[in-house]
Amino acid sequence: MAYVELATVKHALNITDNDRDSLIEQAIAAAEEGIHERCGRTFGKDATATARTFRVRGRVARGEEWTEALVVDDIATDDGLVVEVGNGVTFETVEPIGYATMPDNALVKGKPITALERRYSWWSLHRAVRITAVWGWPAVPATIVQATQMQAMRFYRRKDSPDGVAGSSEFGLMRVPNLDPDVRALVEPYRLPGFGGA
Repeated sequence: MAYVELATVKHALNITDNDRDSLIEQAIAAAEEGIHERCGRTFGKDATATARTFRVRGRVARGEEWTEALVVDDIATDDGLVVEVGNGVTFETVEPIGYATMPDNALVKGKPITALERRYSWWSLHRAVRITAVWGWPAVPATIVQATQMQAMRFYRRKDSPDGVAGSSEFGLMRVPNLDPDVRALVEPYRLPGFGGA
């Protein structure tokens, strides 16, 4: 699922013909991939729930009042969420009453679940956790849509400055940076520390 439609980018570029559609689609795909790399995550939503297994070691943070949080990939909804603990080969189900989703009210705010918290029990007693969920974001954030559109337009226009240098009679030659500063500002809040690219 593309974050921004071809027609939207064409309208922003004032393009009415279909001759350059493949170039614009290529620019949209490259913009999305660049944003994924920058943020260390994707913003789509899977169509169905699938299982992923996580090694517990290195993913657990101890909290106050005998709690332990397990950091997981982005989860788009708690509908159909199944959590199991085990040794990596055999698993047993953790009842929904046995954990809480985090951050608090994430889904209500249009953000994904990124951790599961247990109180008076430890994830770290187990080697692995298997989670069946619909992975991703509840909806693509508006700022990510805007960033994708801006970066796609920039990539499309780079065909006129293949060496990374653009010029005008008024300002002369200037170097074109890899990531638009406004795009950088839009995506920065979504970067996963330690995972997103530089």
